[in-house]
Amino acid sequence: MRPERNDTGGFARLLGLVPSAPRWHVDWEGIWPLWPELGALDMCPQDPIHHGEGDAGTHTRMVVEALVASPSWRGAEGENRSRLFWAAVLHDVGKPATTKHEEDGRVSSRGHSRVGASIARQLLWDAGAPYDWREAVCGLILCHQIPFWLIEREDYKRQAIRTSLRCLPDLLCIHARADATGRICADQQAILDNVEVARQVFEDAGCLHAPFAFANDESRVGYFERTDRDPYFAAHEDFRCKVTLMSGLPGAGKDTWIARNRPDLPVVSLDAVRESIGERATGNQGRVIQAAYELARDHLRRKQDFVWNATNISEQLRGKPLRLFRDYDAFIEIAYLEPSRRTLFEQNRNRPDAVPDTVLANLIKKLEPPGEWEAHKVTRVVAG
Repeated sequence: MRPERNDTGGFARLLGLVPSAPRWHVDWEGIWPLWPELGALDMCPQDPIHHGEGDAGTHTRMVVEALVASPSWRGAEGENRSRLFWAAVLHDVGKPATTKHEEDGRVSSRGHSRVGASIARQLLWDAGAPYDWREAVCGLILCHQIPFWLIEREDYKRQAIRTSLRCLPDLLCIHARADATGRICADQQAILDNVEVARQVFEDAGCLHAPFAFANDESRVGYFERTDRDPYFAAHEDFRCKVTLMSGLPGAGKDTWIARNRPDLPVVSLDAVRESIGERATGNQGRVIQAAYELARDHLRRKQDFVWNATNISEQLRGKPLRLFRDYDAFIEIAYLEPSRRTLFEQNRNRPDAVPDTVLANLIKKLEPPGEWEAHKVTRVVAG
């Protein structure tokens, strides 16, 4: 696959493969050859206690067939049916990369949900899927195991609220029922019971059909920082300044966006700091980050609005600067930029500090678009 491939016709093909009335037929001959990642599932073993049906490919086909037979899926409105369908097809696509044989003879695939969401993001971006549709599918894949164990957690309500900001819980429970039905195991009914209890937890929390509604932006951000925070607490909002944190891959157009939307604000740029202290991109990045943080602290102490400009492509990378801004009571906006994949590679090649295509392709694998729990406001500028 060429790194810059952007098959805009592919999304229409995906939608055309979603079963419809009156036959509700699943076209496996059309689906399975789409990506080698699906073929790899047929050679991926699973733990026999939880998956007596065998390999992950067999399980995936059973889950999809169970989903398509479900009245809840057939009655889903709008794009939800197609989102659920492709989430079911891709829900275990991360298993081949994470499956391990344990010393006791068991088989585990810890972390396959997060890895699978990342793989699905790449495949669906290649296919030209719209951002909102794609991220809805990835959210379902990321969270697809949560209904199985939610009620076993002491902080189950907190987990339910957090989940509602990543995907729609009612759709998640539809998927989870199909995931439980599409397997052979002794505790299948117990899993299905857990899913129904999870659905009730979401409903009791007021977030079954929509993300949990916080009183204001600060209430939302603060809730995910403190474990003792009441989700219904209306936090006082008195911000000392506003920080715009940029997020986007190299070539996404961050500098252009800043010039158009924040032309009068100072910019703390890791690239500019790196150049000012004479450090190479492959050199000691600790010096670069430390110098950038000192510049940011200076703005924060003076209550000066500013822009923090770096790639910030994952939640982990965004976390440290966001915590700094929070320490100074700043209003935080994340501006996330995502052009089409083809445009991204073209714009990167035209930059004076372009990164190699292979490096950019590897960075895409680490991409995690920002969520509403990370900042007071998230602005997304995406293709289409």
